[in-house]
Amino acid sequence: MIASALSKPVRRTIVSILAVTALTASPGFAGDIAVRDAHGRNVVINDSSRTVSIGGAITEVLAALGLDQRIAGVDSTSTYPLAVVKDKPNVGYLRQLSAEGVIGLNPTLILAMDSAGPKQTMQAIEAAKIPMVSIPENFTEQGLLEKIRLIGHVMNADAAAKCLATAVAEDFEQLRQLRARITRPMRVMFVMSLVNGQAMAAGRNTAANEIIELSGGVNAIDSYEGYKSINDEAIVAAKPDAVLTIQRSRDTFEADAFYAHPGFALTPAAKTRSFVAMDGLYLLGFGPRTPAAARDVAATLYPQLATPAGNFKPKAASADCRS
Repeated sequence: MIASALSKPVRRTIVSILAVTALTASPGFAGDIAVRDAHGRNVVINDSSRTVSIGGAITEVLAALGLDQRIAGVDSTSTYPLAVVKDKPNVGYLRQLSAEGVIGLNPTLILAMDSAGPKQTMQAIEAAKIPMVSIPENFTEQGLLEKIRLIGHVMNADAAAKCLATAVAEDFEQLRQLRARITRPMRVMFVMSLVNGQAMAAGRNTAANEIIELSGGVNAIDSYEGYKSINDEAIVAAKPDAVLTIQRSRDTFEADAFYAHPGFALTPAAKTRSFVAMDGLYLLGFGPRTPAAARDVAATLYPQLATPAGNFKPKAASADCRS
């Protein structure tokens, strides 16, 4: 990470540590696996043969660990790997789930990002007594490695998870070496959407903020946390050197709309026409491909890194960590 762990709020560190703390299985559950999840629940897992994966990063990790045959269903953010997800039953968007849709797949285990919802749906699933593990969304380098280890432990695939976490850690090291060549960090604004002339931009403590930092940039928005709508005056005052966004099938924030926007037209980014759009899961999912995504952003923002970036060979993509 660019910022040290000490610069993150203490509460995030505590939650992250709790989330990956394995509990000692009681004698009554010989051979079972027990963990404490992101919501502080003690969950015992004795069968992962029909796992519903709610969260694109979770699905990516399961696939990388060679556990795709155990996936009984996915959510709509699970778009990669296509060969794995294309024929899986889909339970819908992770924040708009229905209890019937999830429970109807007869899962033996549910892995869900801790932002999954709505609340009443998650409560209904809990009431059904199906083992459910909430995976922490800690948008940091260490948080990603812990996520991989936790998922591997829950699935009784610790060795495979260690292999994948090591490969991703090596990718982060390659990224650090690339980033060290940046002499003037660019101010980058991540824009989630531009609807009716209103931009929604990412502040601190977001996946977008971390990707900007991992790619060697500085978030042009540092006055708030999360994603919020901002007016033209705030856009001009932020002085972004570049705009970063996600590609969508509809309502995409296209470069032409950016150049024509009265606020963005007055920014340094408009003068240099610096605009980067990437697949949403690849860019913000915080799965095994995150270092590669940050590399791609860096190579676009800083043309002088293009050749070294071409030598960046993601270990996570080539490592054989299948359980």
